[in-house]
Amino acid sequence: MKSQTLSENLIYQRKLKGYTQEDLSDLTTVGVRTIQRIEKGDVQPHLQTVKLLAKGLNVQVEDLIVLDNPNEEVVKRKWLLLIHGTPFIGLILPFANVLIPLFIWISKAEDNKIYDAHGRAVINFHCTINLLFIISLLLFFPFPGINFFGTGAVFLYGIIVSIMNIMSSLNTPTYNYPLSIPFLKPKTV
Repeated sequence: MKSQTLSENLIYQRKLKGYTQEDLSDLTTVGVRTIQRIEKGDVQPHLQTVKLLAKGLNVQVEDLIVLDNPNEEVVKRKWLLLIHGTPFIGLILPFANVLIPLFIWISKAEDNKIYDAHGRAVINFHCTINLLFIISLLLFFPFPGINFFGTGAVFLYGIIVSIMNIMSSLNTPTYNYPLSIPFLKPKTV
């Protein structure tokens, strides 16, 4: 659902009351030119100006100002932390680094496109890491000395990239899982 902007809300409320920009200016101490610029989206008015406009339109300030729900942002950050952080359970339980994010992704993918994209990236990356880890273990027996470092490198690479993505998803809703095989491809519409 697209959220309305201040300019769209002001135009809607003004026209709903049947006021012209001049009528609204007469009802408030806000100039016609300022109202025009607000409605065009050229300026972001001070709260006092919005209060005057709301009073002139006989509406609440909340009817004009678009307020983001801060609780929704906190919930989104928690889900992203869960999606990116649960693969560490795979250090204790085999394949939990894929299965737990898979279950979270299945339950949250329909709720938000961000959860869908992040979940796919995490699952793809950890499936790739598991595949590389299994290959390195299989190669360990014929080449024990050389492949000891390969197995350790895969393990360390998985941990470092996971930690970097946890930090990235908490600060900005972005991720970067390089060298992932796209087992789960994005939906095409």
